[in-house]
Amino acid sequence: MKKVVRGKELRDKMAEAIDLLCGTVKQTLGPMGSNVIIDHSSFQPFITNDGVTIAKNIESDDEVVGAIIEIAKEASIKTDENVGDGTTTTLVLLESLINLSQKYIDNGVNPLVLKKSLLEKLDEIIKKLEDLRMDATLDNLINIANVSANDREIGALVGDIVQNIDEKQAITIKERSESILEAKYIKGYSCPIVHPSEYYFQDKKNISLDEAYILIINDFVSDVESISDILNDAMANEKALVIVAKDFDDYFINEMVSLNFEGKIKCFMLKIAEYGVRERIIEKDLEVITGAHIVERNSDITGANVGRIKHLYLDKESLKMSYRDDIKLNDYIGNIEEEIKNIEDAFDREFYQRRKAMFSKGMVEINIGAPTKTECHEKKMRLDDAIYSTFAAKKGILPGGGISLLKIAESIDEDSEASIIWKEALKKPFEQIMINAFLNGEEVKEKIKKEDYKIIYNVCKEQYESVNDTNIVDAFLVVRNSLINACSIANMLLSTKSLVINEYQNNMNKVNDYTEI
Repeated sequence: MKKVVRGKELRDKMAEAIDLLCGTVKQTLGPMGSNVIIDHSSFQPFITNDGVTIAKNIESDDEVVGAIIEIAKEASIKTDENVGDGTTTTLVLLESLINLSQKYIDNGVNPLVLKKSLLEKLDEIIKKLEDLRMDATLDNLINIANVSANDREIGALVGDIVQNIDEKQAITIKERSESILEAKYIKGYSCPIVHPSEYYFQDKKNISLDEAYILIINDFVSDVESISDILNDAMANEKALVIVAKDFDDYFINEMVSLNFEGKIKCFMLKIAEYGVRERIIEKDLEVITGAHIVERNSDITGANVGRIKHLYLDKESLKMSYRDDIKLNDYIGNIEEEIKNIEDAFDREFYQRRKAMFSKGMVEINIGAPTKTECHEKKMRLDDAIYSTFAAKKGILPGGGISLLKIAESIDEDSEASIIWKEALKKPFEQIMINAFLNGEEVKEKIKKEDYKIIYNVCKEQYESVNDTNIVDAFLVVRNSLINACSIANMLLSTKSLVINEYQNNMNKVNDYTEI
């Protein structure tokens, strides 16, 4: 049965949803923000102050409130997807924009006219924000990582990574069971693989090869005779042979394992752990790196197809190889950059960005661990935040702690509804940081205003600092995305007058969309 909710009932439900979502998340804002315990039926409870993680886990038994929450949390999720930080600030802005705007709508202001005015004012605010943008120094980047992770060790690690790596997609994080925090830089190419035989790793965790041959076959390999000349050449020159193919016949696998066991040759069979287009792309990458020529049919294999590997590292899940000294990659990297411009899917774009990173400055693998899974998971989330916010800061920084938005708020002197709403909303992130730190926000605000916003209050050190010398800074892209996404969702909700939803009297009456009739 469908239920239509509108009028005062919808407004009350919306207020309840926004308070439940934003009121919970905003308590975590700033360095003195509190933590939240999250329980879930699928995993062990954990503690976090990560805004988007908390938002994603907030639900309601009330179907109407729950539906509104799902829409509202998109503002935080979108900010996280775009820049990986600022998710709590987004919800603080969202709550303020909705509550302030609703008062005007209740007094007869047309929500569609107000929506247009809020968007026009947002454009002006972003232009003012751009005027405050500054270039980030290395110290700025390290400080942003420190503040985002609330951990100096993580901050120093991320600061070093940002200097050496161009793309955040070039970073892989692995959770460990022991207390550890380290970064391993990988200069070269890496891809996921599958081994058709477990023989190679019976007594070792990894394999390292120098100056090996490689054969790439986009086919099912079954005929040992077809590679006999290549095997003989490899044995004569005492070279290992790596065969990358779609799959291997059992007879072929047994023959290769026998040759290895007898010590006649080191021959390794690999399958790329991707399918379709991605598999073909990785094959092409390997072709470019090694100088091999991809063989389309098993029957076309010749010695001319063989490529050369300078150094190769194998484990049970991946292949890593370094580049030959004579390889020229600039044009290939340029082609990848052009392809990225035309990719809309975020998942595909990340795949291409990782490839670009591997061909340019390389990759980095971060190992992070703690005595317990709960602590490790929480530590990893803080590391994620630090990485995203620091890479975003490479595009420019702003005075932090809500000061930039506070300064813009004080510069608004128009008396239109949209101007008044934005003027108040822009103050909220600063005020919430003060509330969470149990400070007198009005007193701090007045002192900063008196000094023409040339000072900032360091909550952790409990002292005022010059904006030119402080380590309290925000990434421009983070603040910009928070404003845009908060305004977008607020406008969508405020211009909604009705909600149609399934009404469930109890679980027995709940419609199962997958029930066969």
